Amino acid sequence: QVQVAESGGGLVQAGGSLRLSCTASARTFNNYFMGYFRQTPGKEREFVAAIRRSGGSTYYADSVKGRFTISRDNAKNTVYLQMNSLKPEDTAVYYCAAGGTYSSREYSYDYWGQGTQVTVSS
Repeated sequence: QVQVAESGGGLVQAGGSLRLSCTASARTFNNYFMGYFRQTPGKEREFVAAIRRSGGSTYYADSVKGRFTISRDNAKNTVYLQMNSLKPEDTAVYYCAAGGTYSSREYSYDYWGQGTQVTVSS
């Protein structure tokens, strides 16, 4: 069983930045593809970004492309989501997930964190 935990959420003004961190307990962290998703009340969870095991390739939702950057440090079992130029519509609970497939689909990820709230005020 892999434990995944997010941190770094909070309240920020529009145009500001936040960096989310996600740690995973897996001894073989670099065997997992990692992804971030987000969810707002009444809506389905949506894909935000994903990163390959080596960190050599990344994939973003169109809504965040050019503003968000996903990266990972396999030595620290940690993946990061740098969020810049934040907009009120980025307000959501952000989830980190670990899986065996490089994908934007929820079902590709086996282990999920509890989520961290990001609120962007206008």
